[in-house]
Parts: sequence; structure tokens; C-alpha cells
Amino acid sequence: MSTISVFALGGLHEIGKNMYAIEYDHDIFIIDCGNKFPDESLLGIDLIIPDVTYLEENKDKIRALIITHGHEDHIGGIPFFLKKINVPVYATRFTLGLIELKLKEHKILRETEIHEINSDTNLNFNDIKVNFFKVNHSIPDCLGLVFRTPQGNIVHTGDFKFDLTPANNEHSEIHKMAEIGKEGVLLLLSESTNAERPGLTPSEQIVEEHVEEAFLKASRKVFVSTFASNINRIQQVVNASIKTDRKLALLGRSMVNVVDVAMKRGYIDIPDDMLIDKDQINDFAPENVAILCTGSQGEPLAALSRLSTGNFRGAEVLAGDTVILAAGPIPGNEKNVSKIVDNLFSLGANVIYGSGSASGMHVSGHGYQEDLKLMLTLMQPKYFIPIHGELRMLYQHRLLAESVGVEHENTFILNNGDVVDIENSDARQTRKVPAGNTYVDGIGDGDVGDIVLRDRKQLSEDGMLVIVLTMNKTDKKLASNPDTISRGFVYMRESEELLDDINRLITKTVKDLQKANKSQWNDIKKSIKKSVGQFIFKETKKKPMILPIIIEV
Repeated sequence: MSTISVFALGGLHEIGKNMYAIEYDHDIFIIDCGNKFPDESLLGIDLIIPDVTYLEENKDKIRALIITHGHEDHIGGIPFFLKKINVPVYATRFTLGLIELKLKEHKILRETEIHEINSDTNLNFNDIKVNFFKVNHSIPDCLGLVFRTPQGNIVHTGDFKFDLTPANNEHSEIHKMAEIGKEGVLLLLSESTNAERPGLTPSEQIVEEHVEEAFLKASRKVFVSTFASNINRIQQVVNASIKTDRKLALLGRSMVNVVDVAMKRGYIDIPDDMLIDKDQINDFAPENVAILCTGSQGEPLAALSRLSTGNFRGAEVLAGDTVILAAGPIPGNEKNVSKIVDNLFSLGANVIYGSGSASGMHVSGHGYQEDLKLMLTLMQPKYFIPIHGELRMLYQHRLLAESVGVEHENTFILNNGDVVDIENSDARQTRKVPAGNTYVDGIGDGDVGDIVLRDRKQLSEDGMLVIVLTMNKTDKKLASNPDTISRGFVYMRESEELLDDINRLITKTVKDLQKANKSQWNDIKKSIKKSVGQFIFKETKKKPMILPIIIEV
């Protein structure tokens, strides 16, 4: 019997760029292909996507890319992946709508093979069958996956919580999960995002009451910022706008695109005459306007950030307006969100912010500890891999698994690239496949590596020194004094003495090289970089990028 191999190329020790794979014999199945956004240390980087070197080396084995749901950390890397490896994509109706937007933008929609699935779909691939079950999350059409292999069932939960009163009436298929558990689950992969939070995740229904109350109290315009993909939250804003007789404007490209997909595919109900263009906002009395916008995570270029600084053309936040942040900040975004909140208060707005019970305007789409324990209890897995979380979350999830009966040694805390091999229903982790980050700069991926990032970091911290040498082609001597140009290192008018010392050192270095019969341009450049770099660090404790340029005359 062939070995089953399970591994992640993203989604372990991190929140984002989820990508998991199951390999059996000559078949590989990929689950999700997401991205994550860079922090300020990754200068000029737009997105981070998984390194798919192993999949490129084994592309003939790949049978399907199966998507659990339509959040960016699960679909954001798909266009970049498909440009390298064109494989069939399987996703639900709403998720496909979001994926198609990306494929159109990258001009690869026509050559991509797309299949729509739902919770009743059954897929057959040689020795592997794939079934599905519905789960609740903060976006429509979310699925868990069951891989029926010759050695046993492998379950991937996707992102989930157990909401018994979901806003869209799409209930988790708990009965299916229980049946799968009764059949027997060899291995469970379950998300860990909220493994540190006790209790059960609150229902989305709670938010609707608070949104409606805020709309009723508002005396002027109401701005609501949330994730564009949170269709349930958007419907709640629509409902509150109807009850308070308000027109609704959409700000932000992703908000406009996602709402358009949701309307066309029947996932959101907005009256025909409700939506207005941003240029029409001022045509109505302030108390008759609501505005949905992106930027709840403090993104500098998103609509809310620009509104908070008065730089959004066609719309502005004025004193007395109400601004609701209907999303909790993702860890790491708190500083940017706080800055926007401060800016909004300075404009005189009534700002309602804070996650969870602090404002009542947001509940998580990820299961708390009791949700995670319920999933483990329903599935009763022999082996367990906690996924989609930072290291502390994975360890906490392991403790939850042990509390409901999973053996300690049967839980694997993995790094991206670690492989769990299952043979004769016995699992072990002894090897790795290549895994890491691929950086997207503009629309290209993989062309920015660690060296480029190091150079960008050096430039951002200590600047650059350009040294122009005009040299005689025949005798290799300086034809004129060196010209040293500082950019981001020192202000030249106030550092003439330092620059003069540098130029004298350059001249001496060139003459010493001539005496030693070292006249190759590369030798001269290397020596100047070394001597000038040492001198500058001694004098200023800085390490600017030094760029010697030789002009032959």
C-alpha cells in the first residue's frame, strides 16, 4: 500500500498564505493557495505567497487545487500559482466569483479550468475520493474537505466556527461531521486562529442589533468599514440603511467588486434604487446617506485611511458623522488602526471601534476553544495537525485536542515544509520538502530575494553614497578629483569636511593600488568600497550603500 504524505507550504506559524497538500502514489491534491501582506520590514513588497518549488518539480502529479473559501489568505496566490502550474480549480459558487476577478486581472481566466462545487459534490480521482461539508465562517460558501484514501479519511476543516443562528441561515452540517467521525478519521487538519480564546464564538446575529442601533442614533452620515468579503456584515448595513431611509455608497475597489459578485450570484439583497455613486453623496441630506468602505485594518491606501486624512475625492468625514469600524484588527495592524481612529476623532466624528464586545460591531469568524473542541469531538481523529495559526496557537490547540482524548504523541506541531507520512495507518514526521516565502513586487513574483530586500533595508536606514571616478583608460590614473554624492546618508552642504576626507581617502586608495599593480576596475571598486565603508563607520557609525562608478576617458 502506498504512503500518504501530508504537508503545508504555508499557514503554519503564521496567519495567512494558506497552502496544504496531500500526496498519494501518483496524485497530489492542493488545498487553498493564499497570500499574506508584508510588514514594514519588507520594503516595496506587495504580497507574500508560498514557495511552490516542490509542486513545480512534481507538477505532473497534481490533480486539483481545491479551495475552502474566498478569503485572500486562501485565494490570493492563485493567479501566481496558475501561471507556473495550470491545474483544475475547484471552488464554491461565490468563491469562484472572487477567483475569476483575479484571473481576469491577470489575463489567465480563459486558459484556466474551473469547476463549481458544493457540499453535496463527490469527486473521484483514481484511488482518492473527495467529499465536502458546510461550515460557518465570515464569508459565504465555506467548506470542509474529506479525502477518502485507501488508508483512511483525512479531514481538512477550512476556517470555521459553530454559529447556531447564522445571519445567512447557512448552518454548519454538524450531522455530516458526526457521520464522518463515526466512519473514522485517520488524520484531522483543523484551524487554530482562536485557540487561545475561551468559550464559544458569538453569533453574527449579535452584530445586527448593534448596527441597527447605531444607525438609528446617527444624526448625519454613517460610514461603515469592514472586510469587503464579509457579505453578512454588508447585508446588515443594507438592512439598517433600509430601516433608516438611507442611500448607500460603496468606496474602495475591492468593496465594489465583491458586492458586485455577491449581487450577481444572489448572496446579497440590495434594493435597486439604494446604491448611489460616490459623486452623488452630497446630493442627499447627510441623514439620508450611508457609506460602506474598505480599510478596517488601517491599510494606508484604503478608503478609510484616505477619508481620515481628508484625501478621498468625492467623500469626506465631517463633524457629527458616525464612523463604525465593523472588524477587529488583525494582530500587527493595531498601530495603523489606532492612527486612523485618532484622525477620525480629530475631524469631529463619532467613532465606534474595538473588537468583540467592546463595540458590539464585530464577532470573529474563527472558532474559540469550545468550537475547536467540538470539531475534535465530532471527528474523533487518530492523528491531528493543528494548522492556520502562529506557533503558540498550534500548541494551545494541541492541549485542546488532548483534553478531548487525542493522544499527545499523535499530534504533530509542524513547520511549513515538514511532511507527515502515513503508512499502514501509522504516521510519522521524518522529512521535509522545500517551503518558504515568495515575494511579489508589482505583478512579478520570485524576482525579489533576500539580497534585494537587504539592499532596500540598507538604503532605507543609512542611505547611499555614489562615488564617481573619472579615470584615464591608458594609464589607469585619476583624470580628475573623485566626485562623491550622498543620497539619504548625510546632507552634503553640512558635511563638506567629511566628504573631503572621503575623497582624499579614495585618491590615496587608487594610488596605492597603482603602486601594487592592481589596475582592474573590479579591484579598484572593491578596495574603495572596503576602505570608504570602514572609514564612514568609524566616523559616523553608519553603513550606507557605497556605489563606485568608473568613467573611462
